[in-house]
Amino acid sequence: METRKLQKIGGSTYSVSLPKEWATEHHLEAGMPIHLYPHTDGSLVVRSAAQDGGPLSAVTVDLPTADTNAVERALRAAYAVGYDTITLLAPETTEFTADERRAVRRLVQTMVGLSVTEETTDRLVVENLLDASEVSIRQSVIQLQFTACSMHRTAIERVANRATERESDRLAGRDDEVDRLFEMITRHFNRSLADFAEIDDLDVRRSELFDYYLVARQLERIADHAVRIGALASRIDPTVDDDVFAEVGALAGATCEVAETATTAVLETSAERAHEALDRRDAVGDDLRALDRALFERSPPGAYALSRVLASLTRTADCGANVARVALRASVRPDE
Repeated sequence: METRKLQKIGGSTYSVSLPKEWATEHHLEAGMPIHLYPHTDGSLVVRSAAQDGGPLSAVTVDLPTADTNAVERALRAAYAVGYDTITLLAPETTEFTADERRAVRRLVQTMVGLSVTEETTDRLVVENLLDASEVSIRQSVIQLQFTACSMHRTAIERVANRATERESDRLAGRDDEVDRLFEMITRHFNRSLADFAEIDDLDVRRSELFDYYLVARQLERIADHAVRIGALASRIDPTVDDDVFAEVGALAGATCEVAETATTAVLETSAERAHEALDRRDAVGDDLRALDRALFERSPPGAYALSRVLASLTRTADCGANVARVALRASVRPDE
């Protein structure tokens, strides 16, 4: 960091000298224009480039192969980085097949704000049509938490009811909704690293956006565990005692409460709620381990599948604890 003194020129103009090394590195000379970008966090960015965050305006990806997997991977990567316009070019002497173009259209439908704007045999253009000022990251996190915990409760109900595999598969559709929100939050977070204006448009502090990203990542994992739990429902032996299912259900509810309380702690910057969530995680963790040991010792039919359910419940509680730690850090962070 370097310190400069403001100089007053005339009645209303201030000037400040720039480090010579910086000017030389960017090939600046006296009389050349530079660009100033004031931001809502109190910073003033000085750039030699004409546009803050300009490198994220567009990207062209030359695909090494035009198969569906390569096309989807490239599009996901460019979307996550935060590009506004993504152009996918097929390899020379190769064209996109109808299946590959359909795959891109299907994938774009799962990504918030994207639309296919140009489509030829060797060129696909996808553009972001959603302005960051129209996005509420906070509300997206709330929706993520609601959906993930709702999936969690549904999965446990299916375990208790010994749901069929087909019924459990329906959770996957809701998991797609969670992935869609998480990918959107990831995109905006990544954009904020290169474009200060993103923070202004989203109307959040940089530290807040980072916290929301960390919370969203844990909630996405909770949703994944809900899918795993639901998939185990049809594999549990129906002769397992109802008392065991009742205990599993009670513990599952407690693990979800950990995540809910922890998310509220982040949204409210509440150290008290964060400690409450961590204390609950410790208690439910002890109970889950005790039940797992009891299942192992009794070895009832279907114990293996139930043990895997308990493992996912433990991971869910751990995810909630990770969210609570985010809240604790936020509660002691100095005001920006």
